Amino acid sequence: MILLVDDDPAVRTSLGLLLKQAGYATRAVPGAAAALAAVREAPPTLIVLDLNFSADTSGADGLALLGELKALVPAVPVVLLTGWGSIALAVAGMKAGAAEFITKPWQNEALLQTIATVLRLHAPAAPTAEAAESGRAGRRALDQRFAFGAIVGEDARLLAVLRQVGQVAGTDASVLIEGESGTGKELIAEALHQNSPRRGQPFVKVNLGGISSSLFESEMFGHRRGAFTDARADRVGRFELANGGTIFLDEIGELELASQVKLLRVLQDRTYEVLGDSRPRRLDLRVVAATNRNLAQLVAEGRFREDLFYRLNLITLRLPALRERPQDIALLAQHFVARDRATYARPGLRLSAAAAQWLQHQPLPGNIRELKNLVARASLTSPHDELQPTDFQPNGSLTSAPDAPTSAPGGLTLDAMEEQLIRQRLAQHRSNLSQVARALGLSRGALYRRLEKYGIVI
Repeated sequence: MILLVDDDPAVRTSLGLLLKQAGYATRAVPGAAAALAAVREAPPTLIVLDLNFSADTSGADGLALLGELKALVPAVPVVLLTGWGSIALAVAGMKAGAAEFITKPWQNEALLQTIATVLRLHAPAAPTAEAAESGRAGRRALDQRFAFGAIVGEDARLLAVLRQVGQVAGTDASVLIEGESGTGKELIAEALHQNSPRRGQPFVKVNLGGISSSLFESEMFGHRRGAFTDARADRVGRFELANGGTIFLDEIGELELASQVKLLRVLQDRTYEVLGDSRPRRLDLRVVAATNRNLAQLVAEGRFREDLFYRLNLITLRLPALRERPQDIALLAQHFVARDRATYARPGLRLSAAAAQWLQHQPLPGNIRELKNLVARASLTSPHDELQPTDFQPNGSLTSAPDAPTSAPGGLTLDAMEEQLIRQRLAQHRSNLSQVARALGLSRGALYRRLEKYGIVI
């Protein structure tokens, strides 16, 4: 049963009819006393709560009732209803324990989608066999249920992430993927899509770090010919391309504030307008975002909108750095060597045990992307089929010993090692930042931050 709390009888009636048509049983009440009595009588499966259910439109009564409801039935999810002008109030409600918020006037399809997603995410989890397993057996159990073939690894931290992916993939919940550059965030986003009911629809990737504020609307929403000076032809936006499927917003932490509010409106209303065409268009898609930055810290610094943050992170997946799962390094290296056999027409190519052990002891600040590049370079340049530790060094000499798992060469700190590596790549690629970033397995934005950190001037 879904409990509806709103002082407006028209809202209660329309919501009740909409949910009844969708197959939900509902009960509607006008205020706090009736809501608390209803919950004590029969705990609902979900509560839809209007934050301004009294004559006082400050929202204080709604927040107070939310607190009482969460104290009574902490496991029951609450979806908030609020006007667009009260987004800050909705954010306060999310902090107080609400599962999601919807702005008025709502879109029926979006509201039903949100309710279905929240109910599924809060349904009691059935015990699974793989939950008690780890390592290779746990990975096999996951692979029997989900399409994770592109993701390599058996570490317990990675398996925990994959279980989360399997749990939420079938919903339309917004997902925020956090992790250092090169940890495989795009692969996780693709896994969410491939294991969802939208798998047969488009999966559209957008690198927001490369889109300026002035181009954001044209890139994301599209434009009509003549909409602005250089609009010589119609352009289809990324949202339209992704309609029906999944849109992956990579490097969301790099998005400028002016563009964040435009993105928020689209994510909230699931509507947009093409530049030069005032007709609103509806969207039906799943949003997955990724960042290598600390969004909560950016919010605290005023560099990322708090309301957008809460809209994006209904579910947060945190990917471990490669150094946190060193046992997977050899598996990944073997995987890349197997791919390079075909790519570089070297059927006898293989990784020696010594090389696998040596790689496990490297800091690899660029994570999986850096490891992939190391293996590709060794596969291209090694004169013999069995790759040795020396094959992974540009000058053919080792930079660290296999028995020194946490120390950098010459007693250097990891920061000093990273700075040294960046300077080497700058010299190797003659300060071409695109090539340097690619070689290090970093985004250009991440490379710029490291250049600033170490005082490296180009």
